Amino acid sequence: MSETNLENLDTALAEEGVVVEPTAPAEPQIDAQGRAYATGKRKNAIARVWIKPGSGVITVNGREETTYFARPVLRMIVRQPLVVAARDGQFDVVVTVSGGGLSGQAGAVRHGLSKALTFYEPALRGTLKSSGFLTRDSRVVERKKYGRAKARRSFQFSKR
Repeated sequence: MSETNLENLDTALAEEGVVVEPTAPAEPQIDAQGRAYATGKRKNAIARVWIKPGSGVITVNGREETTYFARPVLRMIVRQPLVVAARDGQFDVVVTVSGGGLSGQAGAVRHGLSKALTFYEPALRGTLKSSGFLTRDSRVVERKKYGRAKARRSFQFSKR
């Protein structure tokens, strides 16, 4: 919106007696140990993520990130929020992830890490949201229907 439209909106609201208060910046949500916590989800995977300032070590289910996510693509997906926010190597990340396969788990960790970063540093919300990391990817496997071979595939037609 242009400034004139905003001014017109403010004057219209003032005439109606509506008070518009400026929004206060969000407060960081940090626990007693100095950590921020968030839950991330993708497909059937759920990741619980804790971040705290440190040397950049990522631990997944008690193992190193490079051991747990052996494929470089999965490691890249996990690190995307840190790279976009220019915080790579500044936070220690501890993750507990369960359910689904490795790809879904990597997506869940990315979602949880993005949320935890916004809880620790609310100023990063705009950057992470514009990159699409705060939106839960809701695509899941379609269920099998009765009278069908799979979710959509029909049984083979027999003319005779």
